[in-house]
Amino acid sequence: MIRKLWQHALLFAALAGTATLAAAQAYPSKPLRMIVGFAAGGSTDKLARALAQQMTEILGQAVVIENKPGAAGNLAAEAVAGAPADGYTLFMATLSSQAINPHLYAKLRFDPVKSFEPVALVAKYPLLLMVPPQLQMTSVSDLVAYAKAHPGATFFSSAGSGSPGHLAGEIFKAAAQVDVQHVPYRGGGPAMMAVMSNEAQFAFETIPSAVGLTRGGKLKALAVTSDARSGAVPELPTMQESGYKSFSVTSWAGLLVPAGTPKDVVTRLHQVVNQALGSAAMKASMAQDGAEPGKGSPADFARFMADEYKAWGEVVRRSGAKAE
Repeated sequence: MIRKLWQHALLFAALAGTATLAAAQAYPSKPLRMIVGFAAGGSTDKLARALAQQMTEILGQAVVIENKPGAAGNLAAEAVAGAPADGYTLFMATLSSQAINPHLYAKLRFDPVKSFEPVALVAKYPLLLMVPPQLQMTSVSDLVAYAKAHPGATFFSSAGSGSPGHLAGEIFKAAAQVDVQHVPYRGGGPAMMAVMSNEAQFAFETIPSAVGLTRGGKLKALAVTSDARSGAVPELPTMQESGYKSFSVTSWAGLLVPAGTPKDVVTRLHQVVNQALGSAAMKASMAQDGAEPGKGSPADFARFMADEYKAWGEVVRRSGAKAE
């Protein structure tokens, strides 16, 4: 009797393992959602749509973008954190949602680490330092000279308090030792319009969002914030080349799934993202926007986010920024 029970147990285990393997091989069997925490048309949305298109072709199932803007990506993060851990809900996480907001908001309905499983770092991209064309500035030193000639009356705009653009401005303020005032707007578009009209005298914004306006002459770009020059705007010096040796600000986006998602599903998604990033279409899209494709394993991405969380926590603390 015991022998028969043992044989039945082994058979059950074998069948269960076969079922698990079959389920993994069948994934995905329906469309996937990729939730983006910002409105359509922005840099994160553009990146997500390019990636989703390539992933759709690779997986044979539609990867549908769902924009859920609000609270600098927090609403999207909350939605994904509460979604089933089955691999069908993806989150295009950003520097803001995972490394800045946890230090900016008194209370969040998600944990930036415990609520998610890392899949892949998708892209890193620098910001542009922009000024109004009518001010006739041609270098960062020109902007610094202007700010020192107009102490307390030089303004910089951003997409909101605690946004990457705001914090980049605070880093610049400290590095250049200038008395400039921050003016938060509701989004990157209005912030850049403020610079166009000279309502604000400078702003930092991501290349995908701003490069069209600089190429069209509506804004003038003075520098990029990355360690090396950007292939999208190779004529622009870095902030380090402009005299600020420790100035390095890079925004980023990466794919997460809800905590508890099966490891084999995470591995499959990681493979698909890497394959998508290697496609000619994705490479061209990212090069145009000055984005550097991500690399490394899910564990590498987890370590990267941990480092970013620590570094930006200190920046937020020094800036005194609080969520509006």
